[in-house]
Amino acid sequence: MIVNRIVTKIGKGLTIATFAVVVTLLLGFVVKGLWNWLTPTLFGWHLITFWQAIGILILSKILFGGFRGRGGMHWRHRMGERWEKMSPEEREKFRSGMRGRCGDRGWKTEEQSRPATT
Repeated sequence: MIVNRIVTKIGKGLTIATFAVVVTLLLGFVVKGLWNWLTPTLFGWHLITFWQAIGILILSKILFGGFRGRGGMHWRHRMGERWEKMSPEEREKFRSGMRGRCGDRGWKTEEQSRPATT
């Protein structure tokens, strides 16, 4: 029973590792192809190798924090929790502050956001 769990975890780990390697290889070839197709004609830059393309991917990960997958939208969950804890007065104050910064882009008042009753 315990051996089954260990084998299953190792199998899942190998599957994830294989998937990550395949995706990295594909992205490396895509970046290399796009770079070598566009930058020499547009900017007169040199061609790059596969490993330089992988380096560009890693650098973009460091600088821009890409490749997040599911975990990139934690702020929505945190904002939802904060919103639920706010009183109606605090919500309206927040909405009016956002209207001042962003214009009136869908920031409804408490009355407008309630469903119509018949």
